[in-house]
Amino acid sequence: MKRFVKLSGALMAMAAFAPWTAVMAADDPLGLYNPLGFYIGAGVGESTVRSGDAAYGLPGYYNDHQTAWKGIIGIRPISFVGVEAEYIDFGQPGRIYSDAYGFDSHPTAPVLFGIGYLPIPIPFIDIYAKAGVARLKLDAREYFSAACTGSGPCPFYVLETTNEVTQTKFAYGGGVSSKLPFGFTVRAEYERISSPFGDPDALTVSALWTF
Repeated sequence: MKRFVKLSGALMAMAAFAPWTAVMAADDPLGLYNPLGFYIGAGVGESTVRSGDAAYGLPGYYNDHQTAWKGIIGIRPISFVGVEAEYIDFGQPGRIYSDAYGFDSHPTAPVLFGIGYLPIPIPFIDIYAKAGVARLKLDAREYFSAACTGSGPCPFYVLETTNEVTQTKFAYGGGVSSKLPFGFTVRAEYERISSPFGDPDALTVSALWTF
């Protein structure tokens, strides 16, 4: 529900920009406003990192929210279709299960997406869906609790094992974007990667520049 409210707020903000961007784009004699072509950008938002405990034989479960960030590069050769590559870092929860042991994970992934845009009659707003392939890397760490000391924290956790798992997995998502003057675009989108170690996902807001 909280994510729905955040996405709704982003959509309303983009809708408020639409009349102003229409006027600015019409008055663009240098051709700086370009809705097609190559673009680069970056985004930030909130992720959900889930435990991979079943894969490692660990009890318990977590569903932790972290700060996600990503870099983006893409091309939109025609109005209805685009291709996009991005690198996304979902964050690291550092979740402790009990006084005896702990486990955390840090999912990151380069992703290649194909994007399809809906043919809507609003020229400065895009609604799209995306699907592709991710090279998901999961750094999983297992901790155990050491004896407490007089001056240190209690319990005191020591890294026992580190497991690095890399898998090629299906990724998907969708969102909405609003074009601004001088080749800039803002977007709000949801993305998720399917994985037996707990599907990481993220709701992000990004800024793009088309050149």
